[in-house]
Amino acid sequence: MEYKKNDIIVIKIEDMGTDGEGIGKIGGFPFFVKDAVIGDTVEAKVTKVKKSYGYARLEKVLTPSSFRVTPKCRFHRQCGGCQLQTLSYEKQLEFKQNKVRNHLMRIGGFSEAEIDRVTEPIFGMEERFHYRNKAQFPIGTDKEGNTVAGFYAGRTHNIIANTDCALGAPENKEILEAVLSYMKEYHVKAYDETTGEGLIRHVLIRKGFASGELMVCLVINGQKLPAADKLVSLLRKIENMTSVSYSINEKNTNVIMGETIVPLWGGASIRDTIGDVTFFISPLSFYQVNPVQTKKLYGLAVEYAGLTGKETVWDLYCGIGTISLFMARSAKQVYGVEIVPQAIEDAKANAALNHIDNAAFFVGKAEEVLPAFYEKKSREGAEDAMLHPDVIVVDPPRKGCDEKCLATMLKMRPERIVYVSCDSATLARDLKILCAGGYELKRVRAVDQFPQTVHVESVCLLSKLHSDHHIEVE
Repeated sequence: MEYKKNDIIVIKIEDMGTDGEGIGKIGGFPFFVKDAVIGDTVEAKVTKVKKSYGYARLEKVLTPSSFRVTPKCRFHRQCGGCQLQTLSYEKQLEFKQNKVRNHLMRIGGFSEAEIDRVTEPIFGMEERFHYRNKAQFPIGTDKEGNTVAGFYAGRTHNIIANTDCALGAPENKEILEAVLSYMKEYHVKAYDETTGEGLIRHVLIRKGFASGELMVCLVINGQKLPAADKLVSLLRKIENMTSVSYSINEKNTNVIMGETIVPLWGGASIRDTIGDVTFFISPLSFYQVNPVQTKKLYGLAVEYAGLTGKETVWDLYCGIGTISLFMARSAKQVYGVEIVPQAIEDAKANAALNHIDNAAFFVGKAEEVLPAFYEKKSREGAEDAMLHPDVIVVDPPRKGCDEKCLATMLKMRPERIVYVSCDSATLARDLKILCAGGYELKRVRAVDQFPQTVHVESVCLLSKLHSDHHIEVE
């Protein structure tokens, strides 16, 4: 049978795609059904048909799966941020473990036996809501002309008005309501993406979970914030408010934050502590959004690095020095590289704050700094530990490591490489290159940093191969 758009189908969901959509087949023809859960039988409307598969929208759950649970947030389908909120947590963990496993086999080319040998159980989380220490809320205007804050509906820039996200800090609601009240009273308009007019674009909120300190940074389409003292007065009434500022972004862009931060009240940063390391966090800092799981993630990275106090470590894509400073506690010397200058300033400040003097930081792209450093040292005939470190740690953005960076890592020949990843597909791609270049995959463990979503972090240990070793890569 041939299917066409708007056909109504009844389908049993037997699998899940990497984006959390349910997958079922009718007569051998697969359909991807967003919001359907494995085990459901659903009625769905066909939205698109390709040659060998189709897409459909969930209309009605006819027979719910034993894995289906009641969602905490009534906007979960519209928002699209919590793709797995109707799936039991045990099944969420299984889905994420399988996602990492399948990417390593399909993209990385590792055999099933190899993956079985190196994979360790996923680290789950006890508190699966209100775990995010950072949120960026778009500000806009609804059809009635009211100013609203919330989140973009999935795959759109239509704002769903919601000041109480189930994943965010509880204080977010009070902060957003204060901003909306200020905007209404002082006639401050929301930014309109279509016309490029209006002032307030986004509200960034950060919370130090250990310190309780709160930061608010408004992103504005202009140079000044009118009646700024009135906004500060409202925000200062909120317990633990520590920093209020605004970020100037007058560009027609999807990038949220501008480069210029203007302080209004309080400090330029807030503090948070993970383990026994304290960090300064500024509006532009990269900092893991789930501090509870980050402690597990970084603890794994240190464990995998096998540090005894004698090692030299390079930390690529180091951000504000989070992993670097964790490593420095157990290493002889750590060198961090990060492209964002403000992040490097934060990293240096964080090292000083924690009285760590065996960590040094360099500004630049890892794919440029590391090769340039290696070539310079090689020309000088250097054979020091900086050139041939014991451990290289990488925690790249979602796109993974640059090829030039990977090539230089292979030239430097560290005994161990610890790869921290937020995207198992690019992780698998990069591991294939590193293992082809003389490394063996020793340990893999997923960490659920983002309950209710399809995203998962992973930590991998690679060990330098010696001539009598062999790795199974298909």
